Amino acid sequence: PVLSDFDIVFAGGGTTACVAAGRLAAYDASLKILILEAGEHTLDQAAHVQPYQYITHYAPTSTTLIPNVGNPSPRLNGRAPIVHCGHCVGGGSNVNFMVYTRAPASDFDDWGADGWESENLIPLMKKLETYEVQPGGPTHGDSGPIRVSYGSCQTGIWEEFVHVGTTYHKRPYADDTDDLETCDTYTYFKCTSCMRRYISGSTGRRSDVAHHYVYNQAHNTNLQLWVSKLVKRIIFEDKRAVGVEFTCDSVSCPDTDQSSSIVRASKLVVVSAGTFGSPAILERSGIGAEGVLKRCGIEQLVNLPGVGENYRDHNGCLVPYFAADGVVTMDPLWRGEESAIQESLAQWKSNGKSLIAQNGCDAKIKWRPDGDELRTMGSAFQTPWKEFFQNRPDKAVAIFAICAGYFPLSRALPLRNYLGAAYLTLYPRSVGSVHIKLGKNGKEVLDFNTGFLDDPSDIIPLNFGYKKLREIFRRMPSYRGEVPAGHPCFPEGSDAVCGETCGPVDLNAPDIIYTAEDDEAIDKFHRDHVQTSWHSLGTCAMKPESDQGVVDTRLNVYGVTGLKVADMSIVPKNVGTNTYSTALLIGEKAALIIAEDLGM
Repeated sequence: PVLSDFDIVFAGGGTTACVAAGRLAAYDASLKILILEAGEHTLDQAAHVQPYQYITHYAPTSTTLIPNVGNPSPRLNGRAPIVHCGHCVGGGSNVNFMVYTRAPASDFDDWGADGWESENLIPLMKKLETYEVQPGGPTHGDSGPIRVSYGSCQTGIWEEFVHVGTTYHKRPYADDTDDLETCDTYTYFKCTSCMRRYISGSTGRRSDVAHHYVYNQAHNTNLQLWVSKLVKRIIFEDKRAVGVEFTCDSVSCPDTDQSSSIVRASKLVVVSAGTFGSPAILERSGIGAEGVLKRCGIEQLVNLPGVGENYRDHNGCLVPYFAADGVVTMDPLWRGEESAIQESLAQWKSNGKSLIAQNGCDAKIKWRPDGDELRTMGSAFQTPWKEFFQNRPDKAVAIFAICAGYFPLSRALPLRNYLGAAYLTLYPRSVGSVHIKLGKNGKEVLDFNTGFLDDPSDIIPLNFGYKKLREIFRRMPSYRGEVPAGHPCFPEGSDAVCGETCGPVDLNAPDIIYTAEDDEAIDKFHRDHVQTSWHSLGTCAMKPESDQGVVDTRLNVYGVTGLKVADMSIVPKNVGTNTYSTALLIGEKAALIIAEDLGM
């Protein structure tokens, strides 16, 4: 049945869709806009507004994230990696780690997309945020809907990390490493916590798009949000998009009728279902490569072989360390210790403070290797270094960070304090793909190749990052050794063998000397454990059609009319950042483009 007519229908209700739809509704309240979201509502729900609870979304029973299982890869020792994506109103905005980072301005210039140059995007970056940390900066905003702060409570462990980083690691510190150019410095700001977060400094709540772009416009009945609705395909008339077909989502509503319904769009359909969902919708609609569509029995409408290609991500690891007694970490809250939660919750409800308003991610460096480190990394990394990084001083190879707590094993480990060492590479050379196919039972499944570590050079900075962060951690006063279960299994008798210890080494102590066997253990560890950073992008790339592009610079899908894509899938090249900031930016830009196209 055809249920309703709207002016614009958004197929997906994640970060970018909420920003674009919310802005358009604010521009013109008479515009009839529908957002169809497969997941459920997030309005005022504790798991979505209390920052410390972000870890709950990664539980096996969670329905706010859905797993996308990759094909087994020989580069990962036969492992099938899993990449989650948001499955709720607001998408990743409402489930992510809330870490505030931004890509260097040159990343956007590298796209080569008219109108998407950094000089055109910086005003939008400022428009979307209220930067509570240091108001008045030239690249930061002071009146936008998304609030950025230190969070309203700090753990203090960042001071140790920054001190060792600026002495032993011999890197400078900077007030702001997210000014779109500063790189290879430790984040540090006077006497307060260093890592910026998407958390309101006054309320202690997560700063997300659902609440600040959509739910705050509940008075506008022309802005409709339908949840638990999975978009199957686009409806076309003579290659013009005129509506979408959807069903009840089987994850959100497993026992409901799965029959299809249709809503019509008189002006525009915007596919905004993310890096996994958007190419799938296009392929089900007959837009994609002939071979992919033919194996699924789908009649081809437009030959766009770039659909589902160009999958990119950041490769990451989080490894655990024992922390000294008395160190403030997130572990008691993440373990679910009722007394700790209730004490913190009472304070948070009173004034927005306490560890409830924390994510545990305390400090970072956007790292580039110096000359000595490059030599240590060896010849295998020379090609990517010379071709991409060497003459681009604003491009970091990786982010190194510390976490006050270790959530992956916090309920399984002994009841004590832990620290997490996180390292993720920002511009891996490997590329994957995301397509649909028919499974053995004839039902649609994902044909997902992550590409992780396919390029031999991609593992080099991971191996180095493990060693460097271990040296930094073992010099921190709160260090009490490595948790062996979360580290490489080094040969018995090796100087690198992991275990608990009574305290740190001296700041000037020699580094651990790793043997060839030790290096093999680190390599194996990363192939066994490296994972997504939940920064998937690129599968409906904004590139020329001749270069496997899917959308043009106005976000129009090639070969049809009335259809745009707006989400992280349009990003043509990797960005050196946690990608929430980029998704917000795409939403703001999409709203402007659509408004212009509609003559608003």
